[in-house]
Amino acid sequence: MELEKPIHRQRPPNLGMNQRKPDIIEDKKQRGEWAESVFLARAHEHGLPVSKPWGEMCPYDFVVGTTGRFVSVQVKSTLSKLKTGYACTVLGGHQPYSVGSFDFLAAYVIPADVWYIIPARVIHGKGCLTLYPDSTTAKYERYREAWHLMREAIAAKEATEEDASGADVPPEPERMPRNALERVEATFRFVKRHSER
Repeated sequence: MELEKPIHRQRPPNLGMNQRKPDIIEDKKQRGEWAESVFLARAHEHGLPVSKPWGEMCPYDFVVGTTGRFVSVQVKSTLSKLKTGYACTVLGGHQPYSVGSFDFLAAYVIPADVWYIIPARVIHGKGCLTLYPDSTTAKYERYREAWHLMREAIAAKEATEEDASGADVPPEPERMPRNALERVEATFRFVKRHSER
């Protein structure tokens, strides 16, 4: 009796962030859940603490930040290719979201593996956005991979709380930056703090 030889599958190469090409999930609900999991992972890669509210009744999908200093995020994704861009529907049910429903829209263009982190005030009242990941001059291009905007909004809430309390509370020590982007952001915050004195 001859023993079966084990099948050795070759592992796929370890791809960098810009080389990821996700398989397309046809079911919209499953694709939305998958996009949320990608958002969760990507936010953590950017050093942002993320929590998911229980249930489906909130007008947002995640909160980003620490206790008392959160911003809310609605996650949307798109595969809808137009001539040169992608249409991303931004509806709660069949209507645009009302003011105050969330703080940021995180729109994921799946084929391009690109996130747009857009403040809610910018898209208020809109039911659909057109995103152009191949253009450097498109309307929403300044929000491409703009994860820092959530960090800045959280910091602004911290500053507002400190002003309201009136107490001179020493700031929490910052953790060491993990990557080049975080080092640049830490340098920017340092220069900004010291130039305001």
